Amino acid sequence: MFIKHKYYATYISLFILCSFYSHAQDSVYTKKIIATLCSKQFAGRGYVKNGLDISAKYITSELKKFKAQPLFYTGYYQWFDFNVNTFPSKMEARINGKVLKPGIDFIVSPESAGLKGKFSVEKKDSITYLAQNSPLPLAIILNKKLTFSVATHTANYCAVELLDKGNSYPEIKTMEVNIENKLLNKYICKNICAFVNGKDEKNDTVIMLTAHYDHLGMMGNKTYFPGANDNASGVSMLLNLVKHYSQHPPKYKTVFVFFAGEEAGLLGSKYFTEHPVFELSKIKFLINLDLLGTGDEGITVVNATEFKPQFERLKNINAEKNYLPLVKPRGKAQNSDHYWFTEKGVPSFFIYTMGGIKAYHDVYDVPKTLPLTKYKAVFNILIDFINGI
Repeated sequence: MFIKHKYYATYISLFILCSFYSHAQDSVYTKKIIATLCSKQFAGRGYVKNGLDISAKYITSELKKFKAQPLFYTGYYQWFDFNVNTFPSKMEARINGKVLKPGIDFIVSPESAGLKGKFSVEKKDSITYLAQNSPLPLAIILNKKLTFSVATHTANYCAVELLDKGNSYPEIKTMEVNIENKLLNKYICKNICAFVNGKDEKNDTVIMLTAHYDHLGMMGNKTYFPGANDNASGVSMLLNLVKHYSQHPPKYKTVFVFFAGEEAGLLGSKYFTEHPVFELSKIKFLINLDLLGTGDEGITVVNATEFKPQFERLKNINAEKNYLPLVKPRGKAQNSDHYWFTEKGVPSFFIYTMGGIKAYHDVYDVPKTLPLTKYKAVFNILIDFINGI
């Protein structure tokens, strides 16, 4: 039946819109969280200038705001430590006398030792140069994409990656570096753990939602890696879920864990599974969230082939509500914090978005270029899936 009345048509449109976004996700709050976590003050959420600790305090303040309860009698933190190689000060390089910009023209391999000096270099192959007469080996490697990381040890060499823009470096004759590193032994950090009680407080079943809050930190005392998509987007989603469930009590007790040490080798989640606060067998399902800032091409679900009934239900929800263009299955993978839980027999998904910007582990992963294309849709499908467990 065709209805001409404009006010009735407006009412119907609003009803449909409200039905589609029936679970309130605050986009202003989302953007605020991402912008804050990626700001210069947070120093890339790493190990230089207390970036990781500043981030933990901020996330904890948000949990308190929504009255999420600490998982431990002592508070929200599960402490652990590991070694990490850092670059807290000098980060300078020149090719044939030309000054290079850290993060833009070059990065260092994360395990690199510090080195200072000017050296002649010899070409070994199409992408590799080696320095001559250096006190420790210095390698120069051309790469089409600069991808930084975190190392838990210091090597006995220094490796510098240069961005290869085609004919950028037709002939490298000299390399001058002034790079300072510092290995932090037993760097103390923490997982941030909170929960919201379920409607039936006598039921000890647990739903667990996780995301890592650490990123790559700094490379030198000026260049930092903001990590908007990886993983300020996942942290913001987790905080939005905390906010939602604090206002709409979930069916089961829901535990929220923000892991540290993910970029250093899934260290925070490994520690949690080896020092569990409760029996891991009580976890009915775990969803780990990372890289949620795009979504033009839908989402990928790691462990879809391991937990087929749950994946089919997720696909059915999407087919019914038309949230996302694709819910893509992927097999088991050791690529984020879900992994150690899966190894302990916990049913787990790792969900990330596809498409959009390609910035990853570089200085270009910033809030202003993060489209958040399907952020609300991912929030809605998560709520539907969790409510149906």
